[in-house]
Amino acid sequence: MTENDQGNVPSRQRKRFPGISSRAYEHPADRSALVALRKLSGFDTVFKALSGLLPERSLRLLFLSDSVRVSDAQFSHLNDMLRDACYILDLEKVPPMYVTQDPKPNAMCIGLDEPIIVVTTGLVELLDEEEMRAVVGHEVGHALSGHSVYRTVLLFLTSLALKIAWIPLGNVAIMAIVTALREWFRKSELSADRAGLLVGQDVQASMRGLMKVAGGNHLHEMNVDAFLAQADEYEKAGDLRDSVLKILNVLPRTHPFTTVRAAELKKWSENRDFQRIMDGHYPKRSEDKDASVTDSFRESAGHYADTVRTSKDPLMKLVGDIAGGAGDLAGDLGGKLRNAFGGGQAPRKPDAEGTAGDGGSGPDDDTGGARSEG
Repeated sequence: MTENDQGNVPSRQRKRFPGISSRAYEHPADRSALVALRKLSGFDTVFKALSGLLPERSLRLLFLSDSVRVSDAQFSHLNDMLRDACYILDLEKVPPMYVTQDPKPNAMCIGLDEPIIVVTTGLVELLDEEEMRAVVGHEVGHALSGHSVYRTVLLFLTSLALKIAWIPLGNVAIMAIVTALREWFRKSELSADRAGLLVGQDVQASMRGLMKVAGGNHLHEMNVDAFLAQADEYEKAGDLRDSVLKILNVLPRTHPFTTVRAAELKKWSENRDFQRIMDGHYPKRSEDKDASVTDSFRESAGHYADTVRTSKDPLMKLVGDIAGGAGDLAGDLGGKLRNAFGGGQAPRKPDAEGTAGDGGSGPDDDTGGARSEG
């Protein structure tokens, strides 16, 4: 849709989410990191100081000079999608969008002060209208969440790591930060996929788009259900060696594997949280300042615990078994300790002479050591 005050109607009617907070669709691990950063005193000041070192102005000039800016006069169908996505997610300022010549299908949202969206010609030529709408919504979701700031920092640090690779300790320090940022950014991609679904409101289009990114423009040769079956096979196939290889394969990536993204999005689309948002029940942006860091971390920890518990991956199953065994051992040990310290029977109350009464004539002490955990 166009700017909010112009009132143009999108190609089909979609639900709009006035004042929606990005917390509504953010992956738990992504959300806990963002809430903590937003609460961190002086965080904005540090990043503004850092912005002088980052090549943001250079990137803006580069795209302005060597790409095509989306507008009513250029790629107007993309311009309509962009404004429609901003209208649905209630993003007040429509970010600039560029199409850059690159056969590899890709899109990104970068920038510190103001986000900009960039899509490649490979992506524009690959996707149909509804699939592209989900991608544009994905990038607008990045903008609403503030992901563009951290993506820009990640690009800068990755470049810096390459430049100082000859300094052993310096490179190790930078790569440690880059690895942590990549892990966070992979989770942020799952968040943005959800935003894309909220904008497109077409699960099959989102699935097709991800499938095409993986296999190209041969839709008649592909099948969404079979593609999702690949994700299931990937998760549960192999032994512990394969689990380790999966970790090593994903470490250098900023995005999760495509089949995994499709499976995660399908799972979320069938979740009651998604339906609640579609029904108009979601956290508002005006409440962000009151968001609890503790609750966000607790939800993130719960998500990871649930992932380990339900995962079919051999390594995750082993971790779950070890954790379960440790829990059983702790419970058994706790029981033995309680019995050893008289957990099964209340001690008798001392008599007036300070010795335990033989006959137990005095009343039991309900608050005594009988129920102590030791």
